[in-house]
Amino acid sequence: MDLPSTIIPFLRRIDPERAHRLTLLALKMGFGSSDPYADQTSLAVEVAGLSFDNPIGLAAGFDKNAEVISPMLKAGFGFVETGTVTPKPQKGNTKPRVFRLPEDEAIINRLGFNNQGLSAFTKRLQAHKLNTGIVGANIGHNKVSTDPISDYITGAEGVSPYCDYLTINVSSPNTPGLRSLQNKDTLHRLIEAVLKAMKRKPKPIFVKIAPDLTKVERGDIADVAINSGIAGLIVSNTTTKRDAGIENPLKTEMGGLSGRPLLRPSTELLSEMYVRTKGKIALIGVGGITSGSDAYNKICAGASLVQLYTGLVYKGPKLVRRIKDDLATSLKQGGFNCVADAIGSQAK
Repeated sequence: MDLPSTIIPFLRRIDPERAHRLTLLALKMGFGSSDPYADQTSLAVEVAGLSFDNPIGLAAGFDKNAEVISPMLKAGFGFVETGTVTPKPQKGNTKPRVFRLPEDEAIINRLGFNNQGLSAFTKRLQAHKLNTGIVGANIGHNKVSTDPISDYITGAEGVSPYCDYLTINVSSPNTPGLRSLQNKDTLHRLIEAVLKAMKRKPKPIFVKIAPDLTKVERGDIADVAINSGIAGLIVSNTTTKRDAGIENPLKTEMGGLSGRPLLRPSTELLSEMYVRTKGKIALIGVGGITSGSDAYNKICAGASLVQLYTGLVYKGPKLVRRIKDDLATSLKQGGFNCVADAIGSQAK
């Protein structure tokens, strides 16, 4: 069953975090959008040994506790990324901590990895079962942790038997010290530790990076990515920068900005990282996607897959089908037979 048309305007008027909780509850009760149409064959793509019916994924943050995997796959996503999960449950930062900027089709959040912890998360992943849609697990470390790398090892060991791929989140701006894990030597040690922890249940590993990196940091991360054995990078997380064109006065709120203003900088970084990594690893493009042309441009910039979240808040659940249809049209008009043919075709 789809959500009644009167519910979505109501959700947009109430507190964003409360609206999100009600959305998850509705999805668990069966009020989810269902996409009954088969994906066009041109949208199928293989990445890191996984076969995707389409390249449109749900970004981490929507389903932090792995509660609505099946409803989101039924909505037409080619894959769903759950989390971020930390070993121990944590409440996150003080409320209010989520802010809508509707004029800018953007959201600012400073949630701080609020989640129910690894035990509850893995039980739900296990209940979903593998081979019923591609599911990723995004892991982070607890705010109070004195040994962040140990937290990632714990997370990787916990989720790897029950997910199709794993994402190391070192780029949220809302956990103190987290982004310092993008330092070249530290990131190399972290990846090495996670790969070792997953030897018994190896899965493709992605690292999610920030959009606010210096040129030196971008070069260092590209170097680590090529030489570390990971499957790829997710480009990018939310930004702490505020574009001069943002209209809503809430832009002064602390936290990570997502949505339309992130489209250009995240796509530019994506293109740069594709060139820096010489197409040797897979890239997942995230940030500001609200149309098939946005997804197409990300793919042409170097993405093998794309993800979205904020776009759903402003465009609704039918957005996924529209993006897929428009992407297939864009591929055809661009002279490409499939997604793989277009990857990196316009990277600069």
